Amino acid sequence: MPTKNSYPGKLFYTFLLFAAVFMAGCGNKDSKDKVKVIKDSTPSAGRVETKKEPKAKTQRPPIINIADTLAPRRTVIYCKDSAATFERISLKLSKIYGTKLSEYLKKNKLRSTGAPMAWYKKQKAPYFFEAGIPVNKRGTKAVSGVHIREMPAGKVLIAHFFGPFELLPQGYDAIREWMKDNKKIAAGVPYEIYITDPVDKNGKPVDPYKIQTDIVFPVR
Repeated sequence: MPTKNSYPGKLFYTFLLFAAVFMAGCGNKDSKDKVKVIKDSTPSAGRVETKKEPKAKTQRPPIINIADTLAPRRTVIYCKDSAATFERISLKLSKIYGTKLSEYLKKNKLRSTGAPMAWYKKQKAPYFFEAGIPVNKRGTKAVSGVHIREMPAGKVLIAHFFGPFELLPQGYDAIREWMKDNKKIAAGVPYEIYITDPVDKNGKPVDPYKIQTDIVFPVR
């Protein structure tokens, strides 16, 4: 049985907290937040400041750092699923991480090699998504519903996002603006990597501005 601080356990808690905002985060083009890209001292990186329209309550903007870099090769185990309603997403994710992927790791004596990842293919019902984790090697013993994906190394733009989950659309807006300004072309479906556990070792919520989510766009 995985613990809260092992990757399978972290995935369970992470996705329960993220589920309510993932759909908004996956490329919401209707965001009214204004994003300004400020060039860094290195040509391959940018720093983003976000400026929000005046609101009744002032909310601290997220920190977004954009890097033009290379992603390493990864072997990822993942499950495909769908949810008829928005409310059922978290239930599906808890099953994937709490049972399916944990079972595959245990059965094949594998270890996770990175943080949880997710791809969302639709932003309206029915929702289609894939959720997985990178592992040290391919397993040989199958578990129903668990697939293996070999992700080649390649060029990516990464928005290192620090802030509340509900502000994730600003990260997508920022990286798309950076791509436009720097003449980058998307070369695949973007995905998210959940670097920081949203709860500490005692089960208490972490300061949202200390939680890192990487928004990754494959580019060419």
